[in-house]
Amino acid sequence: MSARPLGRSLAVFAAVIAAIAIPAIQMTQSIGLTAAEFSSQGDQTLRVAGYAFSIWGLIYFGLAAYAIYQLTVARETPTLRAVAWPSVVAIAGCGAWILASAFNQQWLTIAIIVTSAGVMVAGLKRARADAPAPAFRDKLLIVWPLSLLAGWLTIASAVNILTVLTAQGIIGPDLTWAAIGIAAVLLVGGLVGWTLRSRFYLAPIIWGLMGVYVAEQAGKPTAAWLAAGAALLLALEAAAALRKGRG
Repeated sequence: MSARPLGRSLAVFAAVIAAIAIPAIQMTQSIGLTAAEFSSQGDQTLRVAGYAFSIWGLIYFGLAAYAIYQLTVARETPTLRAVAWPSVVAIAGCGAWILASAFNQQWLTIAIIVTSAGVMVAGLKRARADAPAPAFRDKLLIVWPLSLLAGWLTIASAVNILTVLTAQGIIGPDLTWAAIGIAAVLLVGGLVGWTLRSRFYLAPIIWGLMGVYVAEQAGKPTAAWLAAGAALLLALEAAAALRKGRG
């Protein structure tokens, strides 16, 4: 194994610090719109219960552990080499999204979140190809935290797209578009989850879909049950990955 590039490690660390600090600063200093205010402009098509966003606490904890680990590990590993730079893009995108939403740059939020999700998934797929059996420490402190992030960004991308399209008046807040959004999450999440064989990627998508179920029970019960059904299918896929002992 070669030496770990210090510059890359510092870039990862800086991205994590920014991703955690920017929302804290934006909230405490009341800069622009909050994430909730931004979403309320177009969440009539598909909503996620507010409690579901508490998953960011777990994601931030995992990212902090990853940042410290990759900065202090002495040697390069195939897993770290595969995901490090993609993780810089994806994690920095989390902070950039907060700023874009605060200043109500709706189309920019879509570009940021979709790019972040796609780049992170690509990095994880490369890691799986380069290091199909990583050491447990690399799983615990690299693969699993980044898989949680990629999974949440996947479902958040779909919700963000529907929110912006609704806010722009391009689509109406009806069941058809809600169903399309849920189907897209199921299709993309299912295919990526199957490729990665990762329950940690699927878990936040399932969590988010159940958040849709809770939020839409009263206003769109059909959409709520579609989300619950999609969550169940992905949970079965996650259980299959667990039985096979995959990440």
